[in-house]
Amino acid sequence: MAFYSESELKAMGFHYLGANVRISAKASIYQPESMDLYDNCRVDDFCLLSGRIAIGRNVHIAAYCNVAGADEGITFEDFSGLAYHCNVFTRSDDYSGETMTNPTVPAKYKNVKKAAVRIGRHVIVGTGSAIFPGVTVAEGCSVGSLSVVTRSTEPWMIYAGVPAKPIKQRSQKLLELERKYLAEQQG
Repeated sequence: MAFYSESELKAMGFHYLGANVRISAKASIYQPESMDLYDNCRVDDFCLLSGRIAIGRNVHIAAYCNVAGADEGITFEDFSGLAYHCNVFTRSDDYSGETMTNPTVPAKYKNVKKAAVRIGRHVIVGTGSAIFPGVTVAEGCSVGSLSVVTRSTEPWMIYAGVPAKPIKQRSQKLLELERKYLAEQQG
């Protein structure tokens, strides 16, 4: 995978650019001036990032993900990540038929839901999943592959399904590993 160089990333004009940021040269980035990218984050091939986005430390966004922050914004807290082909949206048309849809139609004829999204610390979202406007995926959650998250979650739970529902508690052992990792980084 070919990544942009540090000088190429700086030239893009990100709002904030941390150390060791890795973005594939095959990713599409729109409105970088609205994006904060913190240390050790990585965005892989064929991802599309647009709008207001904050990507925390040690966050990984795997290939073919769509992260559409618009004006509302998407926040990825430290150590979170998206597996392949995930979609995260801050806007969604009204599919009821009561209003018109799509970006070619003036706003007065539509009813678009607009709300920020937050992906908490140590969240992992499985392949092919979708996160909808207004959702907070709480700290430590894991979301199973092909799940659709339409409501905010509870911390340290495993969710799966369409719509995603809690399955069982998730282990917090990784917090001990985080402490060791961070101690090594400082030493």
